[in-house]
Amino acid sequence: MRGLLAGITVRGLRTTSDTSPWAHVVRAAAALAAGMGVGRFVYTPILPLMQAQAELSAGAGADLATANYVGYLLGALAGILFPPLVRSRAVLRGSLLVLAGTLACMPLTHSTAVWAGLRLTAGAASALVFVVAAGSLLHHLRTHSPHLPGWAFGGVGAGIALSGLLVLVLRTAADWRAAWWASAALALALTGAAWNLRPEEATAGPAARPGERTHRWFWALFVGYTLEGAGYIVAGTFLVAAIGQGSPGWVGGAAWVLVGLAAVPSTALWARLARRRSRPDLLLAALLVQAVGIALPALVGGAAAALVSAVLFGATFLGICTLALATGAQLRFPRSVALLTAGYSVGQILGPPAVAPMLHDGYRSALLLAALVVLVSAAVTIVLRFDFPHHMAVTGGSRRESTQDTRPDRPDRGALAPHSAD
Repeated sequence: MRGLLAGITVRGLRTTSDTSPWAHVVRAAAALAAGMGVGRFVYTPILPLMQAQAELSAGAGADLATANYVGYLLGALAGILFPPLVRSRAVLRGSLLVLAGTLACMPLTHSTAVWAGLRLTAGAASALVFVVAAGSLLHHLRTHSPHLPGWAFGGVGAGIALSGLLVLVLRTAADWRAAWWASAALALALTGAAWNLRPEEATAGPAARPGERTHRWFWALFVGYTLEGAGYIVAGTFLVAAIGQGSPGWVGGAAWVLVGLAAVPSTALWARLARRRSRPDLLLAALLVQAVGIALPALVGGAAAALVSAVLFGATFLGICTLALATGAQLRFPRSVALLTAGYSVGQILGPPAVAPMLHDGYRSALLLAALVVLVSAAVTIVLRFDFPHHMAVTGGSRRESTQDTRPDRPDRGALAPHSAD
């Protein structure tokens, strides 16, 4: 009898743990930290090491970045075209393992072509991890407070901070090979923490009612978000190398750690702000702050400017992502999340090659161009502030039209993150 009671207790505790929203947040955050924070973005702090020790040119570095973004686009399209992938635990686990494997294989060759293939594969795996984890969050936490998914998306920042700190420590004691292998080990550890994440479940529900015509706002959002993808990724790829050119070697690595630390709470904080201010206003503000952050190290030298730049960049790039996707979902435009993600991915692909010819003379011109592109993105999104349909709210995992207050200046009260019903 005692053994039976003990078994029932253990099963009850396990069930409680499995259904706890915070347990779900932790698993999803670990998946996003591995798939995005490490799998995608560890290349940024390792790039200067590869340039100094593996004879990787600036142009080839941009090509490797582009290969990763092409892979991400392919993985995102696979998730869009084959919805069962988004609901598969096997896809999540397999993608995490493939991702760690590509990181571990980077030091085994000096071939730029092989590196490009590995980074392309890593990009596809990262995208699948992201769509599975995001779908899981938006499905299982749709009835909970919007700050919970925000903290889970902050896992991307945690992965950036952890991998950046790892590379910062190793740069004085080991070479670029050890940095890749250590990153692979970190990705495997995070994979273990994310192993039992429950993907989104297939549900049959009524289709969303068609809303009012919102083409003007959506296409302004689409263009602005695509430009943001092109502008932000230049800083996301070259910020550490750019800071390292004009500051002591440790500053670039420390700045990247700060990017991750600032990103961890940023999505949850933007979610809280969205309860008081409209998303178009917040999106415009975030883009302007990010443009300043990207341009700062190009305009002002020294460690202080570099570190401030890192905080501004980290505090905005995830917030812009979630604000834009939530705005698209609010507008009820068909397949808005898929279209915005595709546009963002195309922008990321175009960004590094566009600035590659400027890298022969350093990174200053590239960062200034990236900041200008983000400013243009902000200018385009100003359209959203004119007669925006704030009454089309997104709450509790479904869309509704508010009948209580349809004033244009009424702040959005719904959850920050978009929902999978789109």
